[in-house]
Amino acid sequence: TRRQPFADRAGNTLATLAGRPAAIIGFLDGVWPRKPSVVHCAGVGQALAKMHLAGRGFTMQRANALSVAGWRPLFAAAEARADEVQPGLRDFLAAELDYLESGVWPSDLPRGLIHADLFPDNVFFIGDEVSGIIDFTFACNDLLAYDVAICLNAWCFEPDHAFNATKARALLSAYTRERPLDAAEQAALPLLARGAALRFLLTRLVDWLNVPEGALVKPKDPMEYVRKLRFQQNVAGIRDYGVELAGAVA
Repeated sequence: TRRQPFADRAGNTLATLAGRPAAIIGFLDGVWPRKPSVVHCAGVGQALAKMHLAGRGFTMQRANALSVAGWRPLFAAAEARADEVQPGLRDFLAAELDYLESGVWPSDLPRGLIHADLFPDNVFFIGDEVSGIIDFTFACNDLLAYDVAICLNAWCFEPDHAFNATKARALLSAYTRERPLDAAEQAALPLLARGAALRFLLTRLVDWLNVPEGALVKPKDPMEYVRKLRFQQNVAGIRDYGVELAGAVA
C-alpha cells in the first residue's frame, strides 16, 4: 500500500485541511539524482513513456495554463525589468515569443496527460531504477512530445550548460522503446524544446524579479534557461540530439 493515497473513514482520499486540499500519501522510497547520469536519463525516459501510456484511460481534463497562451502575460510581468538580469534580454524574449505565437506551434500531435515539470528533483531512484515520480502540481493535458522536450532541457545539460548528446540519446531511445514518437512528433521536438525553454525562463524570470523580502526560498536562475533556449534555437532536427529514430526527419 505504500506510495498510494490513504482513504479517510468516509472513503475519501482528498480532504480539506486548514482550508486547503490535502491528502496523506504513503512514503516513497528512493532519492532524486543530484548529478543525473546517462543511466538516470534512460530511466526517466522509460518512466515518462510508461506514464503517458498509463494515462490514456484517465478521463479528467485540465488545460495547460502555462502553454503558449500563458507566456505573453508572464512576459508582460517581467519585460520592464528584464534587462536588469541581462542587457538585451527583453528584446530576446520578445522576439522568441513573437515567433512561437506566429502559428508555428503544433496542435495536431498526440495529446494526453503530461507531468509538465519532470525535473530531476521530481524523480526518485533506488540505485539505477526509477522508484517513483512526484509533484504533479502542473500535470495537465497537452502534447505528449512537449513533456519529452521539457525533459530534454531538464536532464540533458551539464552544470557548465553544455548539451550532453549521450544523455539525450539515452532518454529518447528509452522513451521510444515504450512509446515510439511518430514522424511529426520527431520533427516538432526542437520547436517544442524551444517553447519549453521559454516557459521555464519566463517563470523563473518573474520569480527572480519578485522575490519577497525575507523569503526563505531562493529563486532559480533564469539565465540557465537563456542558455538552453539559445541552444535549442540552433537545433535543426532530432539528429542534433545525437539520435536517429525510425522515421526521423532531419
